[in-house]
Amino acid sequence: MPHLVIEYSANLAGFDPQTTLNHANQMLDAVGLFQEIDIKSRALACPVFQVGLADNGRGFMHARLALMPGRTPQQKSDVSQGLLHVLRQALPILPQLHVQLSVELYELDASCYAKESMLGGEPMGN
Repeated sequence: MPHLVIEYSANLAGFDPQTTLNHANQMLDAVGLFQEIDIKSRALACPVFQVGLADNGRGFMHARLALMPGRTPQQKSDVSQGLLHVLRQALPILPQLHVQLSVELYELDASCYAKESMLGGEPMGN
């Protein structure tokens, strides 16, 4: 934990999702709330999307971070703002597009979350 998913409209020419994930993971590690090995992230391009009613000229990047309960409101706000900064820095200059950036944090229900670490097909113990 945490799990980060960055969804983005496929019309963001020049956007580098791998570098963005790298920067996001570095930021999440730097806040000191998570163990580095537990940070899992992925980026998903959305080839079919719509922002408002416009047929074109708009795009988005949205980061969703799932984490276990126990962080203070200030810690969660700091993480949200840190991820928003990562998205802002990752966004290429696209004068023809109005791009909306957003971040959402949500807490998982610890009673129904299961996890196991494997190495070479064998459980490592958590």
